[in-house]
Amino acid sequence: MKLRLSPVLLALLPVFGWADDKPTQKDEHDIETLIINASPIKRTVLESATPVSILSGEELDQNQAATLGETLKNTPGVNSSYFGPVSSSPIIRGLDGPRIKVVQNGLDASDASRVGPDHAVATEASTATQIEVLRGPATLLYGSGAIGGVVNVVDNRLPQQTQDGLSGEVMGFYDTVSNEKSVSTDLNGGAGNFAWHLDAFSRKTDNFEIPGEAELHHDGDGQQEEHEEPSGYLQNSAIDAQGFTLGSGWITDDFRLALSYGRLESDYGVPGHSHEHEHEEGEHEEANHNEESVYASLKQDRFQAVADWMNLSGPFQAVHWHSGYTDYQHSEIEDGQVGTTFKNDTLESRLWAEHQPLFGWEGVVGLHYNDGEFSATGEEAFTPPTDSQSLAMFVLEEKRSGDLLWQLGLRLEKVRHQADNRFFDALAHEHEEHDDEGEEQHHEIHFDQQRYTSLSASAGVVWTLDEHQSLAFNYAFSQRAPSASEIFANGPHIGTGTYEVGGGFAIHEHDDEHILEQAEAKMDKEVSNNLDVSYRYHAEQWHASVSLFYNHVDNYIFQQDTGLVISDGHLHHHDDEPAGEETHDEHEHEHGDDLPVFLFAQQDAKLYGFEAEVDWHFADNWRVDAFTDYTRAKLDDGTNVPRIPPLRVGAALHFEYDRWHAEAGATRYSKQDKYANYETATDGYTLVSASVNYYLPTDLADITLFLKGDNLTDEEARVHSSFLKDVAPLPGRSVRFGVKGRF
Repeated sequence: MKLRLSPVLLALLPVFGWADDKPTQKDEHDIETLIINASPIKRTVLESATPVSILSGEELDQNQAATLGETLKNTPGVNSSYFGPVSSSPIIRGLDGPRIKVVQNGLDASDASRVGPDHAVATEASTATQIEVLRGPATLLYGSGAIGGVVNVVDNRLPQQTQDGLSGEVMGFYDTVSNEKSVSTDLNGGAGNFAWHLDAFSRKTDNFEIPGEAELHHDGDGQQEEHEEPSGYLQNSAIDAQGFTLGSGWITDDFRLALSYGRLESDYGVPGHSHEHEHEEGEHEEANHNEESVYASLKQDRFQAVADWMNLSGPFQAVHWHSGYTDYQHSEIEDGQVGTTFKNDTLESRLWAEHQPLFGWEGVVGLHYNDGEFSATGEEAFTPPTDSQSLAMFVLEEKRSGDLLWQLGLRLEKVRHQADNRFFDALAHEHEEHDDEGEEQHHEIHFDQQRYTSLSASAGVVWTLDEHQSLAFNYAFSQRAPSASEIFANGPHIGTGTYEVGGGFAIHEHDDEHILEQAEAKMDKEVSNNLDVSYRYHAEQWHASVSLFYNHVDNYIFQQDTGLVISDGHLHHHDDEPAGEETHDEHEHEHGDDLPVFLFAQQDAKLYGFEAEVDWHFADNWRVDAFTDYTRAKLDDGTNVPRIPPLRVGAALHFEYDRWHAEAGATRYSKQDKYANYETATDGYTLVSASVNYYLPTDLADITLFLKGDNLTDEEARVHSSFLKDVAPLPGRSVRFGVKGRF
């Protein structure tokens, strides 16, 4: 885990001296040469008006975790949704879910992670060469689903250059906190114009060890209660995953054609759903293997293809066509019985062309098409099968004028969602009512095709102050169509332990009863106005950046806890008996009963905050890196947006000598006491880590032996942004040791 310090250090730097000749440490980057693959106009981090972070090399290895969210959680401005250690997605500046686009080599991951936080992201960090995070709206290339940012996982499955012979890497490690055994390999080869790629990985864990007990209790004021319990295990948190990718390409100076196929399989637990009975002290480990089994079984087949024509004559100097098809499904299984199966078949294609310079402007024009068929079938399906399509055209342009680099963009997108209305037939009968004469009244639920037209535009400038300093300004206007699940959801979601109701419905109170009916009007688009201001300093001895952002979102969509629960199809307050129903034994019903009702509501919101980081060589063998970030998010009525991460401050001290590299760091997560209705405060905590690497060059390969410890103080830590905050703490003390070879 790479950790950093507070930006207050920026003000102190001028009073210190530093070495004249700075040695480059193994986990450092030269950000002047880091190219952003997520942009069709290949620029470095320093040349982007939008704040960008890139995780690669030794830094990526150090931060590698079983999930994408946990891998990126120490990146400034990025947190994790943390659905236990088995499933977590990135949260960028307080935005998550369908607002964050997760892509693999520029094409949508096409899984179910945007539908629910319990659904794993179907990408693999262990075989990635770099992971790029574009903070703020990045809708111009990727669509309205990227209104909060983009995470691009880059690997070599689509070869970009030829090579003769074989190169690659192999890594394996063991982690004590979960008895994890993980191996991965990445091989690349070729001859002449032909290139090929093969990667594979395998990861297997037991349930993760945690400090204290899993379930958290609160006092009457919503504050955490202290408890002293022996360490235990987080039930249903084991992982058994494996996958591979094959790719090949034919590459010349003027043309590239590459194809790839990837297979991913993963069985991972769904924490928070064990029905554990009381055990005597000392029986916890045995109970670890006797709990009710609740897990998800995931399978994905992914095909990608690219065709690039370069060095063309005429109005366009290059044309690119990137396409992908994904067949994804996962089933949620309890005690061997399949409860719900999610499927997502997606076809995506992006065609763009680089035009010749025109009045000093360079850029691209393109088309983007996406067709996804999503379904959830089974007793606990909470959203109907839906066919979603989008078609967009976009333009990205930039021009250098003296010390100014101007960047402009425009995207026009049409989105449609067609739900299978047969899903709502059973729901209509559950909510039958009777008129004054006792006749049944049926409230028919029928959704017409939901159509939206979204416009996005951005204008930015990078102002080079001198050879070391620059200022970047970026304004983005972005519109986002609601996702299908945000509109149509209506059912129990086993993963989150909630009853989800989409914005296509409304809850009315009538004669002391709460009635769920189809809303009269369709959901509105989200409209974001986002401003970013960034300062960057880049010199031999230190690098620093500070970004400030302000984002005003009209019609912000969020999951609002209504304070109601549902029992036998009836809505009522938690302490009330459902109307017309007899009292039931608390164990008589399962997931469909007594679930809290969360409604996708809309309200204007504003989000603002900052990110800052610094990397400073203060001696030949020593350096310190540091970071801090903060997001404040409020709704128009003055209440807080749910599940917003708190202020963080972190630092790491690095020492490198000869073949040794060592670091020690800590990150402080502040208490989150700015919480939404029906939420509770979350105590602050500090996570301490340390690692040491030994580099051993041999005739066959460059070997790295590594030892890493996380949460060394075994602190109980709860993630405020997690739906499972009260039942799934972060893992306890972890010691990882392994070996990596590059050849």
